[in-house]
Amino acid sequence: MDTGKLGVWYFFDGLSSADAAAQAKRIESLGYGTLWIPETVGRSPVALASWLLANTDKLNIATGIMNIYHREPGVTMAAQKTLAEQSGGRFLLGIGVSHKPMVEGVRGLEYGPPVKTMRAYLEAMQASPYMGVEPAEAPPTVIAALGPKMLELAASHCAGAHPYFSSPDHTRMAREIMGPDAMLCVEQKVILEADPAKARELAKPVASIYKDLPNYRNNWLRMGLTDDDIDSLNDKFIDSTFAWGNADAIQARLKEHFDAGATHVCIQPVNPNGQFGDLHWECLEALAG
Repeated sequence: MDTGKLGVWYFFDGLSSADAAAQAKRIESLGYGTLWIPETVGRSPVALASWLLANTDKLNIATGIMNIYHREPGVTMAAQKTLAEQSGGRFLLGIGVSHKPMVEGVRGLEYGPPVKTMRAYLEAMQASPYMGVEPAEAPPTVIAALGPKMLELAASHCAGAHPYFSSPDHTRMAREIMGPDAMLCVEQKVILEADPAKARELAKPVASIYKDLPNYRNNWLRMGLTDDDIDSLNDKFIDSTFAWGNADAIQARLKEHFDAGATHVCIQPVNPNGQFGDLHWECLEALAG
């Protein structure tokens, strides 16, 4: 699969289906290779992916990520192959173990050891029967991977990894662990704002959504940040995990990821106007191509 060098990662839960399709078409027209959609407590990523694929011509649609606790392995594999066949190979499956507070606290499910659980899930997907029309090429799977053991699993059991909310230093570590051939599709939050104080203030409400989730916290600590950095959302934390500034400054951060071994970077633009459900088109247009 050719993901393209740059993609877009965004929540579409605040938009109507018609508006989501229109925005996907506009992203496609700007030349981005892949649109990444998450799964939390909103739309079904399978249904949304099918809709967006049907309303675009060249744009890949990827899930970043589908929660493995929400569906059994054979169902995920069937959805993956169906979407890949329907779209002519434009679907990229990203799956992950999510976080214990989300799985147990929100869904009321039992959260297992992350690496062991993901390994068993990938192996069960591989072993599941499928009687439908196969896609022309085997569709790829990437997993949400941050720690060394999950990154090793990404290299050994699927096409690669989709790290979220990390840094170029983490990208370098991931490439060293996974070797030269694995897909490394990195998410990067971006803010088209040159004023340091304004950019950092825009970042804080976004970061606060994630700062208490254990898998992210553990990874930030591995990256050399401290609990105080994370809890206070200080400048060190924001500057490590967000790319802000003018277009050239953001492009420089994206280049750091590519130089560190990323095969694809999907940007998640923070809208300075604070409009939920509205992509910051000025940012996407400035970074396109």
